[in-house]
Amino acid sequence: MQDWQKMTAAELGRGIEAGRIDPVELTDHFLSAIDAHEFSPRIYARLTPERARAEALAARERAVIGLRRSPLDGVPISWKDLFDTAGVVTEAGTNLLKRRTPDRDAVVLRNATMAGTVCLGKTHLSELAFSGLGLNPSTASPPCVNNHDAVAGGSSSGAATSVAFGLAPAAIGSDTGGSVRLPAAWNDLVGLKTTSGLLSLDGAVPLINEFDTVGPLTRSVEDAALLTAIMGNRAAPDLCGASLKGRRFAVLTTIAMDDLAPEPAAAFASALDRLRDAGAEISEIDHPAVSDSMAQSLVLYSGTAYGIWRDAIKANPDAMFHQIRTRFQKGADFTADDLSAAWQVVYRARASWAQAVAGVDAVLLPASPILPPDHDRLLSDHAYYEQANLMALRNTRIGNLLGGCSLTLPTGTPSCGLMMMAPPLAESALLRLGAAAERALA
Repeated sequence: MQDWQKMTAAELGRGIEAGRIDPVELTDHFLSAIDAHEFSPRIYARLTPERARAEALAARERAVIGLRRSPLDGVPISWKDLFDTAGVVTEAGTNLLKRRTPDRDAVVLRNATMAGTVCLGKTHLSELAFSGLGLNPSTASPPCVNNHDAVAGGSSSGAATSVAFGLAPAAIGSDTGGSVRLPAAWNDLVGLKTTSGLLSLDGAVPLINEFDTVGPLTRSVEDAALLTAIMGNRAAPDLCGASLKGRRFAVLTTIAMDDLAPEPAAAFASALDRLRDAGAEISEIDHPAVSDSMAQSLVLYSGTAYGIWRDAIKANPDAMFHQIRTRFQKGADFTADDLSAAWQVVYRARASWAQAVAGVDAVLLPASPILPPDHDRLLSDHAYYEQANLMALRNTRIGNLLGGCSLTLPTGTPSCGLMMMAPPLAESALLRLGAAAERALA
């Protein structure tokens, strides 16, 4: 049974299919592991044991009669606490939403439940998902799996650590500026940022509707492919036979390679060597669309986020962690025409970028330029917090601003991920590339 906590979701699903694993025993095992783990109060905001056992029992009955609904029927997963769960508190990591209890599931959770997955519970996150650090004094701050004194990355901090510490086979998070990919990278997981609009946001607490996306955090590319398909109620891509031979990649040198810490720099260089050894062709790209779009970050992120949350923040400002509140309030400095002008710059940058990368299969860059920062120092040193918060999501945010989908993979160096960016709605092709790269990097 202990191996269950190290297996991928797909491996567990195959065990259920073969009759080697009972979904009820599997769910009870994970619930017990969560209950016994020292960090579980910092990872899970709340569990849903009654729901989980009922779903597991139904999955067991389907398995017995050979009517499983998907390859992950009976596999338990965790959900970031901004996805609505019917009758269960969903607070998005903020006291502004204390005791908020929706009456229906988010669409992606409903789809996953219909496919037979088991909801273990809800995981902690950065307040209102508006930070890449995973530091949340208002609720809890999960530790990084590689350094328990450091933060786990955010905003899907609990999602990542629920998998990394063996307290869920897979997790669902959201990504607005890197909130799936960064914690996945810092905790040595696979993280997929889907194309905006690919998966429904109905029932997800919003931050910035234009950038918000749903994505999985997993131990394998296969798991990421299966969960993305399940949440979108579509078929998963075929990953068999994926190869890097003759595939063309471009390393992004604009901004993404600036000021790298030694560990991410070395890990990225080593990863590129292994991709080349597997047959990949790698060039470089430097393009002004990256700088142009990144220059619009503050107005688009703070301006839009504050527009959504302004009234709630004004009504109860002291309920928030002051660093997050300040980041929202910066949006008050921008006007509607500022936002409109910023979007025009981004639209032009996206069109130019699409032309520039049309000849490559994916663009490569380090998932994060820094390692996970120290938890206590973030609370006591304002300058350290500001710099870490700025740098943590720098590289991932490029993908959100330029659109498209992105995948981060472990490099083998702790807390250092390799990110692959692809065009909008190219998830199937990206996941095939990711499956091949995963083998090369293993």
